[in-house]
Amino acid sequence: MIYGFIGTGTITAAMIEGMMSSALPVSGVIVSPRNADLASSLAERFSQVRVATSNQAVADEAEVLVLAVRPQIAEDVLTSISIPPGRTLISVIAATSHEMLSGWTGYDAAQIVRAIPLPFVSYREGVTAIFPANSAASKLFGAIGQAIESDDQDEFDVLAAASAMMGTYYGLMENISGWMESHGMPEHKARAYLTQLFGSLSQVAARSPSISYDQLRRDFSTIGGLNEQVFKGFHENGGSVALIDALEGVLARIKK
Repeated sequence: MIYGFIGTGTITAAMIEGMMSSALPVSGVIVSPRNADLASSLAERFSQVRVATSNQAVADEAEVLVLAVRPQIAEDVLTSISIPPGRTLISVIAATSHEMLSGWTGYDAAQIVRAIPLPFVSYREGVTAIFPANSAASKLFGAIGQAIESDDQDEFDVLAAASAMMGTYYGLMENISGWMESHGMPEHKARAYLTQLFGSLSQVAARSPSISYDQLRRDFSTIGGLNEQVFKGFHENGGSVALIDALEGVLARIKK
């Protein structure tokens, strides 16, 4: 299978890195020349990757075509090329609807797969939401992590909103680490401790799919204990409400 990428940025690089270390059958990868330094670097690192002369050349040769340009320039880029029929068209362009993509590419909206790959695909980790279900897309993202096929557009939008939690997660880690440092803890020790703590908590949840998050919180919070105290303080000071409000704001933006 020949894969093509229109747009050569961070997510494109992460996907290609994951693909090149996976068992996915890849006969070639063609990348657009826009980000010349990154495109050249990928071609130098991986023999199956080559840089096309233009975006049109990528569209002409690829069997699976991944649209990965920034939302701000998507319309200009996609309306400047002609995508031949019969391609598997996958868009990883954030907050860009099927209807918009259809108008810019000439493909029927139902033929376009939207996906939300995260940077972890570089290590063949993490999860990618896709909609609608598509065998080629599931095969691709299943090879570089885990693929979740959304049942409908609303479900896909909710997953997209939840994906916006990455910065908040690291912001939370930053705040806790900063607090530890303010009490004399060296930064490297605080980081090592928190990384293992949160990583282990995620592993517990992954190994316990039948146990709700509410129950896990209770299991890890002795009545009257320290864990219960921290969550109570967070919740009663508006932390839970602020988090849900932020997610609702993101969801509303996605649905515009």
